[in-house]
Amino acid sequence: MTWPKELIFQTPNKYYIPDDLVEKDTMGFIGEFREFAMKGNVLDMAVGIIIGAAFGSIITSLVKDIIMPPLGLILGNVNFTDLFISLDGKSYASLAVAQAAGAPTINYGLFINTIINFIIVALAIFIVIRRVNEMKRKPEPAKPNTKECPFCKESIPKNAVKCSHCTSDLGLGQ
Repeated sequence: MTWPKELIFQTPNKYYIPDDLVEKDTMGFIGEFREFAMKGNVLDMAVGIIIGAAFGSIITSLVKDIIMPPLGLILGNVNFTDLFISLDGKSYASLAVAQAAGAPTINYGLFINTIINFIIVALAIFIVIRRVNEMKRKPEPAKPNTKECPFCKESIPKNAVKCSHCTSDLGLGQ
């Protein structure tokens, strides 16, 4: 499409066409993606995902390195990462040995670790969201702009001098 010269604005290195003259369909895929990606919510979400990934690795270390060893000690020197069922019927000393031998395994100890990770992450997110909600200001309730008619008990505007329902004269003093 060619544009009339009076509708095109020139700056030192670029030509601009006013937005109200450009049809949405002419933006193309790249233009639509750029518009989508530059919205504030998308950038906020990207930052949240990056921080969430870092937080997830911290929680994984907390469970694997701090919570599970004492829990395993309390339960009789159990190493949760070595809790597995070998599906080939053979017995292996550890999960690493079974995996090195290529044995199919059900790794229920690792699954227990993952469940504990999830519970801790869910609890942490719950606590953060709860605190954020507590910090939000609660809006003050709006002052009523109506009053009750003393004759018919219907709701009428506060400054009314005559009831619109029963047509009673309310006087100026009420």
